[in-house]
Amino acid sequence: MKNKQITNTVLMIEPIVFGFNEETATNNFFQKKDSDPKKLIQDKALEEFTNMVDKLRKHYINVIVFKDTKEPYTPDSIFPNNWISFHDDGNVLLYPLYAPNRRKERRLDIIEGLKNKGFLIKNIVDFTESENKQIYLEGTGSIVLDRTNKVAYISVSERTNEGLFLEFCEKMEFTPIIFHATQNIEKKECPIYHTNVMISITEDFVIVCLDSIKDLKERKLVSDILHSSQKEIITISEKQMMHFAANCLQLETENLNKYLVMSSTGYKSLNMGQIEKINKYSKILVIDVPTIEKYGGGSVRCMMAEIFLQKIDIGNK
Repeated sequence: MKNKQITNTVLMIEPIVFGFNEETATNNFFQKKDSDPKKLIQDKALEEFTNMVDKLRKHYINVIVFKDTKEPYTPDSIFPNNWISFHDDGNVLLYPLYAPNRRKERRLDIIEGLKNKGFLIKNIVDFTESENKQIYLEGTGSIVLDRTNKVAYISVSERTNEGLFLEFCEKMEFTPIIFHATQNIEKKECPIYHTNVMISITEDFVIVCLDSIKDLKERKLVSDILHSSQKEIITISEKQMMHFAANCLQLETENLNKYLVMSSTGYKSLNMGQIEKINKYSKILVIDVPTIEKYGGGSVRCMMAEIFLQKIDIGNK
């Protein structure tokens, strides 16, 4: 049976103390610090989060929301895809995180809550001990999966360790594709903190910033593998990447319609030709999350952890 690339169910975490995270800002150059009061930032982020959940549900996408807790302090809890992933073989993976205050986001009660909702969890694969060695792999932020073809992509960074990625690929039976993508910060090429800001893989097409891969051999390797995937390649510029044009996620609805969930920032950066290519395969669901993007340095894709777990009927239990 063909592996499913997209799901109709996502996990999202409602923020309590969202804000600029000093610990992640050292290598997330998408974050911007400002003088807005903390309460205003949280209030705006919560409004954006709530509107996003409502919009997804109105389009018949199943959103499972867990509320963050005030203690411990976790300003980035709105981005759960970095610490957990859920797979159709029943595996749940836990990942090692770069920032110490982000490690506190991992919550076993969320896993138990999903079990109680009928999701079949067979095994928990825990990579988090590598934090003791300062080795990190931040979930589907670090790893972008072509589930259909069992190929996994990473751009190496402080948050994305090549060796641990190879362990992931061996465990999950994916073919590894490793490269180095960078962004220009004050005339210096710096590693992109997460792979999923420069590439998004959907059922039928790929949005990718190939220009961010400066090594031409690596760029050709990635381009060749992508073209062999039988998906249309939609290239974006580095400027569009900086506007989160690749930090998007394709989902399906309960009646099997397909939507590319993308922020208004990303959507507005696209040209008509790129939009037309996307619309051949998928409707675009535009979400407004400027506060979350500005202070968190991540967009809508980072806010959703896809759930591919099988669901069982627990009505008689």
